[in-house]
Amino acid sequence: MKHFSQPITIASSVALVVLGLGCADEGSHATRTELEPVQVSVVQVETVTAEHTIEIRGIVQPSQQANISSRVVGPVVSVKVRPGSVVNKGQALVEIQPEAAEGQLSQAAGALAQVKAAHALAERNFRRYEALHGEGAASELELDMARMQFEQAQGAVEQAQGAVKSATSVANEAIVRAPFNARIVQTLVEVGDLAAPGRHLVRLEALGGQQFWLSIRESQIHLIETGTHVAVELDSRPDLGLIEGVIDEIIPSADPATHSFTVKVGLGTTKVPSGISGRAHLAGESNQRLVIPVSAVHARGGLELVVVRSSDGSSRTRAVTTGAQFPDGRIEVLSGLAAGESVAVDAPGPMTDGTPLEVRR
Repeated sequence: MKHFSQPITIASSVALVVLGLGCADEGSHATRTELEPVQVSVVQVETVTAEHTIEIRGIVQPSQQANISSRVVGPVVSVKVRPGSVVNKGQALVEIQPEAAEGQLSQAAGALAQVKAAHALAERNFRRYEALHGEGAASELELDMARMQFEQAQGAVEQAQGAVKSATSVANEAIVRAPFNARIVQTLVEVGDLAAPGRHLVRLEALGGQQFWLSIRESQIHLIETGTHVAVELDSRPDLGLIEGVIDEIIPSADPATHSFTVKVGLGTTKVPSGISGRAHLAGESNQRLVIPVSAVHARGGLELVVVRSSDGSSRTRAVTTGAQFPDGRIEVLSGLAAGESVAVDAPGPMTDGTPLEVRR
């Protein structure tokens, strides 16, 4: 009995497996036939020629900015603006104690008065020697000496006049003024601080004409040129939507460290704080793309799924990878579909493979 029990058991097991497979096939067939048909609208996967959009990060910068300093040496007696203040060209920003500059101006004016007096005396002396020389009472050498002294006096007057102009210019800088219409970004001194040549007192930036600065790789710089329209989207201001900018300037030399070019995009009348970040959308080279309606894509658990209608009219749920979305409601398919396949655009969601799909008329 033990000798024959093992072969009989093996044969029985094989028979059971065969019967089980048959039952499974029969059950699967029954399941397929029991699936309720679903009415859907279908479209074919299309191939379109479209430009590839390049997205590049950038920073908003003012079109003009300046760090203001003064040539006057002296303590600050008044700071007339604060960060955020809007000023007009010529408006006072900082006042420096004027005594030192006014003293230099007085010294220059006094020196000018002295050389003018010397010049008047030298001129009279020269004219006298001219007359004497004409009468034969003065030698050629005496006339030349008188002429030299007169010309030296003329030069001294011109030099003193230049010193007065320079001292006047410096004295005028005791009140530091805005060089253009601007917004104050930062005040760098307080009352009592010592102002000196080269020390920044106020930082300001122009009110209008902001720019969006991009760093574009050297492999992409050939795609753009001055005057090209660029769509800009600011991260902190989604309410502004896509801002239409125009490329104002392309710095002609690349940064040797990053191998990128700085491109300045004008933002027109847009007024936002400088320094905020965003993205510019540049039109790249044209290529062939597969597209389907956005409504055909179902997001489930981090996957993007599409219901495909097979040639026999049944459904196949397939995972896809999507790319850029177009304004007309279509989306690029990077993988998972082929041109000409039919996809359901109004399916209730991913469904069991084999579900009959009836095309809605």
